[in-house]
Amino acid sequence: MATDELRSTVERVGDRFNLGEYEIDAYLTVLAHGQLTASEIADRTDIPQPRVYDTVRSLSDRGLVELRESRPMKIVAIDPGDAFDDVQDALEEMIDELEARYTAPARETEAVSLVKSRSTILRYLEEIIEQAEYELALSLTPDLLIRFEDQLRAATSADVSVDLIVTPAVEAPLPAEFDYEAVATTARARRGITTPVIAVADGNYSMYATQDALRDDQDRYGVIFNRSALGFLVSGFFGTVLWTTAEQILGENSEGRPYPRKYASIRRCVKDLIEDGGEFYATIEGRDVERGGSRVVRGQVVDVSFEMSEEVASLTLETDDGSVSVGGRVAAIEDVEAHEIHIGRQEPPTLE
Repeated sequence: MATDELRSTVERVGDRFNLGEYEIDAYLTVLAHGQLTASEIADRTDIPQPRVYDTVRSLSDRGLVELRESRPMKIVAIDPGDAFDDVQDALEEMIDELEARYTAPARETEAVSLVKSRSTILRYLEEIIEQAEYELALSLTPDLLIRFEDQLRAATSADVSVDLIVTPAVEAPLPAEFDYEAVATTARARRGITTPVIAVADGNYSMYATQDALRDDQDRYGVIFNRSALGFLVSGFFGTVLWTTAEQILGENSEGRPYPRKYASIRRCVKDLIEDGGEFYATIEGRDVERGGSRVVRGQVVDVSFEMSEEVASLTLETDDGSVSVGGRVAAIEDVEAHEIHIGRQEPPTLE
């Protein structure tokens, strides 16, 4: 499709749907009744009597209604399938052409964005869920849980570890009515309508938004950390502030993921090691706490530390160079700050 032809199609489709408030009210009212007079439309809507005739003639020009010049004039609804038949084909062709011309914006590694568009926030939320490879932390409203149920099922089926908070707790579906084990490894409910909407994939691709921002309140906002190291801020807030105060258990998937496993959260890792028991080996990718710079350590897990508050978690490896303690992001006491944790049963996992 040539550029001029595409422009003409966009204009034609846009004109058909560019209806004002009066036109929308009149059109929906006529559709509901099949046939009305101008006076009857005025009685059933807030359209002033002097504006009714101009309004219905505009609908007629767009092919949405038929005007029968009787006394009084009758406005007759046209079957929407017939009224929009020509536009439907043009719209599908236009979308295909626009998709062909679309160039996806490049994503910067350290991109941090402040967004106020509800649709943009929802799009990023969906992307984060779908792009999680091994670990996902989520704080969702019940409506968002239902909206993204299929994506969460797919993630869980792909052995992604999913920690899910549903808030406010009073509105969360009951476990007897919703299969939480199909969408999460562990699901909890948290009180309070001020709990933010959060999503963190693999410890770095993350977003934070107020619940108000998802109610089309343009004075609110969402923050996107797109593959940014700053994503650990959102992850840390989720793990220490939200997760520890989400006290109601909605469901836990007793079928553990197979080993070897990969973790971004040391809290989740240590908790699994304690629950599963037995002998474990680890390969840690992270940063040397004292000297800085990247560091990779391998060895047998000989000790784990985990407080019931879930605010403190660490593990100790016996390596060829001696014992090495491993903590989470911004660790200060341990030897290594873990960015990615690989756990195996027989030997330290090999990095891909």
